Amino acid sequence: MIAMILAAGRGERLRPLTDEVPKSLVEIRGQSLLERHLENIRDAGIETAVVNLGWLGEKIVDRVGSGSRYGLDVIYSQEGDNVLETGGGIYKALPLLGRDPFLVINADVYTDMPVPDTGLAAPVLGHLVMVPTPDYREHGDFDLRDGLVRNDAVARLTFSGVAIYRPEFFMGCEAGRFPLAPMLREAADAGQLSGELYDGPWADIGTKARLDAANRP
Repeated sequence: MIAMILAAGRGERLRPLTDEVPKSLVEIRGQSLLERHLENIRDAGIETAVVNLGWLGEKIVDRVGSGSRYGLDVIYSQEGDNVLETGGGIYKALPLLGRDPFLVINADVYTDMPVPDTGLAAPVLGHLVMVPTPDYREHGDFDLRDGLVRNDAVARLTFSGVAIYRPEFFMGCEAGRFPLAPMLREAADAGQLSGELYDGPWADIGTKARLDAANRP
């Protein structure tokens, strides 16, 4: 399996820190978010990682290089100043991700979550790892019922930013900037998303307050 780490975002809510440091290189307890993910996927037996680049992407390349120091082959998907959002970024990288299901991780999450180990039996096109909705959110994203991700008017669970997708999930998409969330909603309605609940350490490092909380002993 190939992994893709989404690292192109600007990190507006972490400014001014992210004026000089790409969000994925923000450090928690002395290690950057991105490098933590690289080590975790290596330890799971993954050999190749695709990292998309946008804001301050050259600093990511300078730090990570070929990936050899992490025991990985790291390939970069360049987006430049035209960051493509989650859906568009994955779609652009599809030629690098192969024909088999691939792992996607949002670089700005901090977690001890193991890499999901699951097959995608037809008609399932994706598998999402869900977490309990954190207190700072008013509502969740989805629910889980009978192993499937479902839309619900009162959703109890939050998408962790860790998922496995078949390349076919992106059939019919067109190159350019587009979000992933509407595609997930549609697939959930069609019964095409499986899921699991992870109830261990997890945080979305989207604000300075959450970064500070994650850095506390």
